[in-house]
Amino acid sequence: MTREEALKLVEENVRTKNLVKHMLAVEAGMRALATHFGEDTERWALAGLLHDLDYEETKERPDLHGKRTVEMLRARGFTDEGVLQAILAHAGHKEPERPLEIGLTAVDPLTGLIVAAALVHPERLAGLNSQNVLHRYKEKSFARSASREDIALGEKLGLDLSTFVELVLTAMKGIARELGL
Repeated sequence: MTREEALKLVEENVRTKNLVKHMLAVEAGMRALATHFGEDTERWALAGLLHDLDYEETKERPDLHGKRTVEMLRARGFTDEGVLQAILAHAGHKEPERPLEIGLTAVDPLTGLIVAAALVHPERLAGLNSQNVLHRYKEKSFARSASREDIALGEKLGLDLSTFVELVLTAMKGIARELGL
């Protein structure tokens, strides 16, 4: 599946602009991680872009989140089992074990934390640095839905938290206009 085909699927299935922005942020973060580790950037980015494809359909049924995306992708002939398993792992349907699974599970909430930190920063994303994000990370009451436990999975990839935050933050700054930040 090409990025263009994936974007078309996103346009067909996601109506909420902020959710689309989130998916773009995760795509950028996953692309940065793949580049850092010498992995297939398009494949990792695709996992990030498609990971919440079913969110609006399953938000009242979290037990189906991720599973429905996998069904939709398989119905379109998508066969990259690594990407499909990463989507299931990020939604909590399996333990994240492989680097792609761990990366998606960790990048997803980190992008949410970064967006929340940018929204309260006077210069938005442009003025944010990794220390700002790390400070907010330590504030358990800030952006509560950004699972610190999942973000910390970045360490399973061999990245300290500061490096992980810096990689994803830099990637998001590269698409700040698309994110509206």
